Parts: sequence; structure tokens; C-alpha cells
Amino acid sequence: QVQLVELGGGSVQAGGSLRLSCAASGRTFSAYAMGWFRQAPGKEREFVAAISWNGDSTHYADPLKGRFTISRDNAKDTVYLQLNSLKPEDTAVYFCAGDRVPRRNAVVFTTTSYLYWGQGTQVTVSS
Repeated sequence: QVQLVELGGGSVQAGGSLRLSCAASGRTFSAYAMGWFRQAPGKEREFVAAISWNGDSTHYADPLKGRFTISRDNAKDTVYLQLNSLKPEDTAVYFCAGDRVPRRNAVVFTTTSYLYWGQGTQVTVSS
């Protein structure tokens, strides 16, 4: 059974940083692209960032470029999301997700492209 477990959320002031991690188990982590999404209260889940199965390619939601960084450590079956210069509008539950297709040639950023999801971790940014 595939499991994704996010850690690292919390409450910070605007301008602060957090590092989220997502530990995977239950399948060959290194064969699948991984993504991060977020969902704020009353809003739809939105794409944040994605990284290819081998880490060679990354993709970010345009408004988040330059502030967020996705990375992965295939030896630890873990994907990370570094959040810098946080703003109150970044407040949301952050979810990691695992791609449906192994060794996909491109990163994907739609929720339907991902098969497995973590339970989410809350990030709260105060002004």
C-alpha cells in the first residue's frame, strides 16, 4: 500500500520560511514524479510545484517561482518543498502527491495526473 506522509508545516510570520517533507513508501519512489499542491479554505486545490522522477526537471506555479523550491532525495524516498518569503496568502493545507505513470518524460501539474496523496500539512502565515 502506497503511503505519503507530509511533515514540516506550522505557523510563521510573513517573510519567514518553512521546509516541508513528504516521505513515501509502498512503491518504487524513484520511478515516479512527485508534486505539491495546496488548498486554502473555501478554494480549490491548486498546483504548487512538481519534480520529475529523476529530479532533472521541475515546474512551478508562476506566482510561486523564486520563492518555493522542490527537490527530492531518492535514496531517502522523500520529496521536499522549501517555502521562503512566505506571505499570508500562502496559508493553506499543503499536499504531496505521486504520479500515476512511472518515468514520465515530463512533469505534470494537474490533480488528475496524480494517483496517491498525502494527508496534508497545515501552513499558516501571519502578517
